[in-house]
Amino acid sequence: MLLALPLLLSGAPTQTSPGGMVDAARYDAFWLWAGVKPQPALARARRIYLLQGAVVGGDAPRLVAQRPAVPRIDHAELWMVLRVETLSWTPQIDAQLRAALERWQRAGNRLAGLQIDFDARTRHLARYATFLKALRTRLPAQYKLGITGLLDWSANGDPEGLAQLTGVVDEVVVQIYQGRRVIPGYQGYVAKLGRLPIPFRIGLLQGGEWTPPPGLTANPRFRGYVVFLLNP
Repeated sequence: MLLALPLLLSGAPTQTSPGGMVDAARYDAFWLWAGVKPQPALARARRIYLLQGAVVGGDAPRLVAQRPAVPRIDHAELWMVLRVETLSWTPQIDAQLRAALERWQRAGNRLAGLQIDFDARTRHLARYATFLKALRTRLPAQYKLGITGLLDWSANGDPEGLAQLTGVVDEVVVQIYQGRRVIPGYQGYVAKLGRLPIPFRIGLLQGGEWTPPPGLTANPRFRGYVVFLLNP
């Protein structure tokens, strides 16, 4: 079966973020992970980040698909997400990725790009940037390249490593949560997001706490929010 998320409601959520508990109905961009059921908020989404699979390590790194059906989403911009455990990619992984992108595009989706979900440690940002530069050259030119980012990058990221992402990555979504909990003291990190040299969004946890810092919306590189959806 194809995953269909038709536009059921008129209008679009306002991405106002007054603070308090994250209510998905207030936002218009979402992550939908494997095993998480679609929710009404998706029908009003403008952007959906949809997990396709995982690149797993071991003796033979491989791409394991975690979505058996090709999605069909006609009302929102779609991003394919890969959860990545290893940066040691093989030509077979590249071939699988290109084939998956082509299938999603042929299904009529407005496929914007690929998002890499990899927990690059702050001190290894330069190595991660090298991987992303190589991936960018292998990715079909019509697709954007996005990544998720750790909250620690904003405070402790090596400026040189961060600078290497410029011109390679189209956006980074910085997650203020880990697993299923909001990171304590996230406000201090978010206040330093001005150090990021590339466009960024902030990844929120559905039902989690969020208080926006003063001046966030005035940052010219701030692009909005992405909410990680959870099952009730």
